[in-house]
Amino acid sequence: MDTLAIAIFLLSIGASFVQRTTGFGFGIFIMTMLPFFLPTYGESTTLSGLLAITTSAVIVWRLHRYVSWRRLWPILLTFVAVSTIAIFALTRIEDHILRQILGVMLILISIYFALFSQKIKLPTTKPVQMGAGTLSGLMGGFFGMQGPPAVLYFIQSEPTKEHYMAMTQCYFLIGNVMMTIVRAYNGFLTTTVLTDYLFGLGGVIIGICLGAFVFKRIPNRLFRYIVYAYIAVSGVIILISSCHS
Repeated sequence: MDTLAIAIFLLSIGASFVQRTTGFGFGIFIMTMLPFFLPTYGESTTLSGLLAITTSAVIVWRLHRYVSWRRLWPILLTFVAVSTIAIFALTRIEDHILRQILGVMLILISIYFALFSQKIKLPTTKPVQMGAGTLSGLMGGFFGMQGPPAVLYFIQSEPTKEHYMAMTQCYFLIGNVMMTIVRAYNGFLTTTVLTDYLFGLGGVIIGICLGAFVFKRIPNRLFRYIVYAYIAVSGVIILISSCHS
């Protein structure tokens, strides 16, 4: 029990630090190890979601004035619908090949955006928002990693890193609350998950504080390249974990 508590505490520090610094990555970071500590994959994604809710709630509370609901609703509602379907299908699919494809695609997309980001400007049109929400919903429902598609949209459509951070965290907060409700309905919100959530709370607070310190010191012109780099790292992590699963 002591080893489990320490592991979840440390994973929560790392995941919340990454989330507060780059605006996403909580699930990608923590899900590389969390399934080894919980009885089922569904419980792992549920615990990850609960801790991510706490992280995003704190950030949204601090940056709520930067949230534009008009730009948020189309992508968010699409995400809610698609991820709900994906969660219900979670126990019916084999995700090994999907995760390998996902890893490769994240690497290629991040390289493309890093090279051509100055020429790319994603419009805030409903087709673009719904497309990003669909991809994010599939990744969130199946893997608990809904960040990259939404991040690529927000980093291109929001004017400053503060707007980007506020929009992504509000998006993740509402999305994770919804997914947690659906996961609870499917039996994944267990006593084990709730107990382990308490182990991770202290780590979340520490990670948020450290991440906020770093975030404030990143120049706006460099911020998007840091985000692209972490998307590529995320792809490598997902690819490696899928090859060893």
